[in-house]
Amino acid sequence: MNSEGAERVRVLVVDDEPQILRALQINLNARGFDVTTARTGAGALRAAAEVQPALVILDLGLPDLDGLEVLAGLRGWTGVPVIVLSARTDSADKVDALDAGADDYVTKPFGMDEFLARLRAALRRAAATGAAQDTPVVETDSFTVDLAGTRVIRGDSEVHLTPTEWGVLEMLVRNEGKLVGQRELLHQVWGPAYSGQNHYLRVYLAGLRRKLEPDPAHPRHLLTEAGMGYRFVR
Repeated sequence: MNSEGAERVRVLVVDDEPQILRALQINLNARGFDVTTARTGAGALRAAAEVQPALVILDLGLPDLDGLEVLAGLRGWTGVPVIVLSARTDSADKVDALDAGADDYVTKPFGMDEFLARLRAALRRAAATGAAQDTPVVETDSFTVDLAGTRVIRGDSEVHLTPTEWGVLEMLVRNEGKLVGQRELLHQVWGPAYSGQNHYLRVYLAGLRRKLEPDPAHPRHLLTEAGMGYRFVR
């Protein structure tokens, strides 16, 4: 696939190694791609929602999140093709990534020509299935979450959420239908030092329900799994 003469295709490259980011950015730019980069898992999820890339190149060994967690976050709302780029060569790692929703798996070190061929093939497959672009807007019968715009609409009004409230809601929405454990939620929103502060979650979930649920005492969308965690359902 050559993007010359057409709208530039946006690719998100996620890797914490500066030399790999630079090499991919140079090679992809030279072939007409529009490149966005991220060096952390949290940054990758934000960038994916903001720029809505046509393809994601994802390293598994990120400093804050494991790449599989990032992949799970993406798969919560988008079918964008994801090529895993990793130094992990064990077949079990490849199986785990592919089972989690990766479209391809390339081990480091890699040949640039072969990698670009795999990238073009992934884009062709996505174009054939219509899965390249999903709009990250999640609608319930009570409110709408715009993941790209980082906002929530209820009725005709935008709901004001604090940054922490948004962080909790975003993680639950990106894992729609899945149980998100208390420790995982605390770790991602507050940081590893807060993994035992379960009362934080009770306070913030109560606040979110007051703002979003028609009947906060009997929530329909932000559910508690007693002793385990929380779940978002439409």
